[in-house]
Amino acid sequence: MPIAPALLEDWLRERYFTTTYDISSSGVENYTVDQVLALAGTSAASLGDVMFRDSHSLGGEPLRAALAERYDTDPGSVIATQGSSEAIYLVMHALLKPGDEVVVQAPAYHALVEVAASLGCRIVPWAMRTEHGVVTNEDELLALIGPDTAMVVVNFPHNPTGATVTEDQQTAIVDTCARYGTWLAWDNAFQQLVYDRPPLPDPTARYPRAISFGTLSKAYGLPGLRVGWALAAPEVLAGCVRRRDYTSLALSPLVEAVATHAVRHADALLRPRLAQATANRAVLADWLTTHGDRVSADLPVGGVTAFPELTTVADVTAFADRLDREHGVLVVPGVCFGAPRHIRLGFGGAAEELTAGLDRLAALLPAPRRPLPQTR
Repeated sequence: MPIAPALLEDWLRERYFTTTYDISSSGVENYTVDQVLALAGTSAASLGDVMFRDSHSLGGEPLRAALAERYDTDPGSVIATQGSSEAIYLVMHALLKPGDEVVVQAPAYHALVEVAASLGCRIVPWAMRTEHGVVTNEDELLALIGPDTAMVVVNFPHNPTGATVTEDQQTAIVDTCARYGTWLAWDNAFQQLVYDRPPLPDPTARYPRAISFGTLSKAYGLPGLRVGWALAAPEVLAGCVRRRDYTSLALSPLVEAVATHAVRHADALLRPRLAQATANRAVLADWLTTHGDRVSADLPVGGVTAFPELTTVADVTAFADRLDREHGVLVVPGVCFGAPRHIRLGFGGAAEELTAGLDRLAALLPAPRRPLPQTR
């Protein structure tokens, strides 16, 4: 079946490179090669002996070993991919077939839904609701999972809302999938970006039919490196390799070398970006409060995106287009996530860019309509 257009990518494809103030992105401020290597305690000279030969289909041994050590698993349960999008694509192609029932949360990042839909799966949406950044209707998700459910696909902390589940809620999801032998695909891209709470444990540690996806693009500030991974049972990864033989084959050994440094020294990369995101989140909180008569949103408890509703804007997509064209401020209209009254705001970048972008966004927001005066 044809795959649906990736509306998020269509929106960002050109604007991402031409805008002045990017407050749209779902990752932290990007690192340079020199910065990564310095934080890893090495230099570009350490890359001089990289041999440009093909890498292993699952990823080079040093990178998989570094990921396995960080996630306390076996290297045989790790595949390193071209971003987490390739991991999602490979896993779904390996495990799903036409007619399979797949439960997905809504809203959701397009790859988590449309890859399964393109395989002819029957998509069952779970309309997530939250309060203070925490899911409140996990019971509705659990009720959707049954003996006919082939896979459940969730993403916590969530893109674009920044919401999450508690560890007890995560356990309930895992246990319900285990009751029916359902595959659980858990997008863990924002696991390390959490505020006032510890990261959720990786579900693969407690359920053999769980698959988790990770990436260096979000919390690590390395989107251009294009490195992601999946943690899964070796037999699942064997199915991924069969499909990968017809797509990317493997990663570049030079990319793997930089990624290995990043993973081995993950905390050194994560710590300053989490501190920056925490400070920016406080700026966002003040902005949401100040403009609460025109925007409505929970403060994110994870990730670096918020998903406010623009309550005074009639056409949010047209508004976002004008904001970029006339004011140089990039946001993502909610139509890219099936929620046309909302926008995605990213707060992981430079503080000055965030403040300037939010100021310009606020200046363009229409004021609330005043009630008409009463007449006798």
